[in-house]
Formats: sequence, C-alpha cells, structure tokens
Amino acid sequence: MGIVEKSADMETVAITGAGGFIGAYLVRKLLELNYGVRAIDNFSRGDPERLKSIKNPNLTIYKADVREEKELIPIFEGCTAVFHLAAINGTENFYKHPDLVLDVGVRGMLAVANASLKTKIASLIVASSAEVYQTPAKIPTDENIALTIPDSLNPRYSYGGSKLISELIAFNYCGKALKKVQVFRPHNVYGPDMGWKHVIPQLIEKIEQSGDGEERTISIQGDGTQTRAFCYVDDIVGGIITMWLKGDSMNVYHIGAMREISIKELAEEIAKIYEVRLTINPGTPNKGETPRRCPDISKMAALGYSPKVSLNEGLKRTIEWYRRHAKTKENSLL
Repeated sequence: MGIVEKSADMETVAITGAGGFIGAYLVRKLLELNYGVRAIDNFSRGDPERLKSIKNPNLTIYKADVREEKELIPIFEGCTAVFHLAAINGTENFYKHPDLVLDVGVRGMLAVANASLKTKIASLIVASSAEVYQTPAKIPTDENIALTIPDSLNPRYSYGGSKLISELIAFNYCGKALKKVQVFRPHNVYGPDMGWKHVIPQLIEKIEQSGDGEERTISIQGDGTQTRAFCYVDDIVGGIITMWLKGDSMNVYHIGAMREISIKELAEEIAKIYEVRLTINPGTPNKGETPRRCPDISKMAALGYSPKVSLNEGLKRTIEWYRRHAKTKENSLL
C-alpha cells in the first residue's frame, strides 16, 4: 500500500514486525496517540489480520522484507522514529529454525540500521530480549548484568545471539549519527493473540484438551520449578512508549513486571480460572532452559512506568481470547 498523506503537524513512525504480537498492539496504541504509523511486515510470522482489522486512515501497511534495505528506505523517508520489532520469536522456533532466526535477526538489524542512517531517522528503538542473559547471575536482573551465549552449538541461543548482535549494531552503527538510539528488553510478554509457541497459550491448549471433568491431567516440559515474571502486553507497549518519550539515548531499559512465578504455579493459576483441579506430570526440559528470570525495572520506574494489569486479570483476558479462537493457523512459525 502507498504512503498516505498526513497533516503537517502529525508525526509519522515506522514499525517493523508490525504484524507480530507486540507490534500490532504497538500500532494500535500509537494510532490512539495520534501518530501516523507505517506498519512493515512480510507476514512470514506476523498475522496480516492483526493489521487489517484496524480501521484508521493514519495507518499504512507495507508488505516488505526487513532484511532488504532498499525496501525499507522509501518507507522510512519522512518518519521521525523507527521501532524495530521484526524477529522470529517462539522457543520452539529457536530449536527448529535457528538459521531463519539468525537471518532475520542479524540481516534485518543491519538493514534497519543502514536505512535509518540514510533517511536520517531521529529515533531508533530496538527490541532486544531477556534471552541475551540466558541464566543471569543476579535475580531480579538489572540492565548491567553481563550478556552471555553459553554454547554456540545449542540452537536455542540463535535468538539470544541475534538480539545481542542487534544491540551492538544499534549502538555502534547508529549511536553517533542519530539523535536517539534505545534498546528495550521485554520480559515474558503475554496476552490475547500471542501465537501458539509460548508457555501460556500452550498451557491453555493443554487444559482445553485434557477433558471435560473437574479433575484434569497435563504434562509439561521440565519439573515446573522454572520461574518467570510475566507482563501483560498493554503494559509492555505502554513501557515502550514511555521509554521513547522520556528515556535517554544510548540506553537499555528492562520492560516487564516483577512478580516471579513458577511454571507449575502458573499452570495452577490458569486451572483456577477454568475452575478445575490439575495434576501436573513433569517432562524433559529443553537443553539450555533458564531456571529463573525476573527483571529489575527500577530504571523504567524512574521514568514513571508501572505495570497495571495483574497476572490474574491478564490471564483471564488471555484465556477468554484463546477459548474463542481455535488453533486454525496454518503458519507453522506461529
């Protein structure tokens, strides 16, 4: 789709990976805040319906490959900011498609950096990941903990490695030339329509398929003692925008929540919403699984950020969506 004319006083931003989970929510929020949005995705993993359902004249959708600099340059022209979210996410994909994860992650970041420089973008905001830490030495984890890749032979680290490289490219290619360069590391984002390759929709699916009685049995990966701190997608998106508007250039920010919960406890929380009693059978963990993860969000809190949606409320909203939407997607990456 072509470029839509905007009023002279309206800022226009570009979002790569706009058809992805976080990307589509970010599109909607920026439109609500009266920004013009150019949404970029080749829909290899993003879902075009997430964008087609948005009826707003200030949204322009581009089917383009984030790895192709020449495709990005005309889209970036006239934008004040680029939010680079395009990636192949999903733990299952890290193991099955590490080559694609790295190709999109690294080549995509290089193309975005070069296109941003050539079009003189004012702000480049890059999505990283908690995966850059793997198993951090400190919990809760602040932004200064060392980034690590424990084993280059383990395909799991394709994603964390691509994000680590993306941070280096963003800061070292663009840090001196652009007015603002920022990286955010989201921690365990969840919510409606997040795809099927993540722990919460997988647990919902397991419970849905475990029968109709009040007593249900499911199997999980590992023993369920692994912990995460889950953050609802609306809070993540609010944090991204807060960081962009109030945060400093050449900085990394953790965006997330600080309630740490085990996977076993998470499954039990979901079971309570279903009003069933759950028996959990442990399974074999993925090689390289991180036992604990919880961010220190003090740096974002200093900007006024505070997550609003409780885990219980967020799970209710997420479960409601997945109960209304059967797993009908043919895209194996989702």
